[in-house]
Amino acid sequence: GMQSHLQALLSLYKLFCPELVTITLPGKMKTYFKNSEGPWKAAISAVRQRNQGGSPLAQAAFLGTTQPQSRKRKWNIQLAIPASSANNTEEDTEKNSDLFSTSEAFPVEQLQTFSQLLRNIHRLEFPSQMGSVLTNPLLLHYMNCVREESIYLRLYYWMGQILQEECTWCVVDNTDEKEFKSFLETVYKAECFLQEGFPACEEFLYKSLPLWDGSSCRPEVLRLVSWIPLSSFSEIKSYLYGPLAQLFFTSSLYFKCSVLESLRELLQNWLNCNVIHMDPESDS
Repeated sequence: GMQSHLQALLSLYKLFCPELVTITLPGKMKTYFKNSEGPWKAAISAVRQRNQGGSPLAQAAFLGTTQPQSRKRKWNIQLAIPASSANNTEEDTEKNSDLFSTSEAFPVEQLQTFSQLLRNIHRLEFPSQMGSVLTNPLLLHYMNCVREESIYLRLYYWMGQILQEECTWCVVDNTDEKEFKSFLETVYKAECFLQEGFPACEEFLYKSLPLWDGSSCRPEVLRLVSWIPLSSFSEIKSYLYGPLAQLFFTSSLYFKCSVLESLRELLQNWLNCNVIHMDPESDS
């Protein structure tokens, strides 16, 4: 039949192998398949503009799909815990000084010790700036103990946006590699603390590795690779091994060793995770 999605598939065949499609297709139809050359064209354009000194109208090269968002705000200003949204007067502060005698929300900026966290874990008021969680061990402990889906979703959404906007090899007008390195290092330390990788990092790596030159932020990127969550081999092969293999066979011995070390740590993290979740009665 002439359903729109079948027409789109036939038009794709006709584009690459016109001899296979003999029927006449309508000139205008809904686009179901993005141009596969988009990321490469965007990456080449980004390198060309960077070598020519850049352009005030530089476009985002991140998958060749979106314009860079305003970079007026910086990620690092969000790593400090902001004041609570609740308006606490001096009177309220005195009332809340006895942590056991009140059921009100506990402002996160007052959280200083692990014992405070234990006493107030069920009434903790989480910060509005999710980035501050990454540098606060007590809040990371809270995330480990209280598996609240909304907290993880907020953190992953924020992290995904920052990774896309700050990536030095995906955004043409972003040349501050030192700052982006610092952010990747912060994310990596949080993953080590939690002993699990962030889905936002996995998505970022899968999208950006095909555009990566193997040089920018190399240690930080390979460290993030070591915390990719365990998934199917087909995904790992196409999204991770494929892009890394292209760089591996054309790079220095040092790069080859760095990649192998990262993959060794990835396997080790997978094994540790599997041991933690293994059935204690299983002998396998």
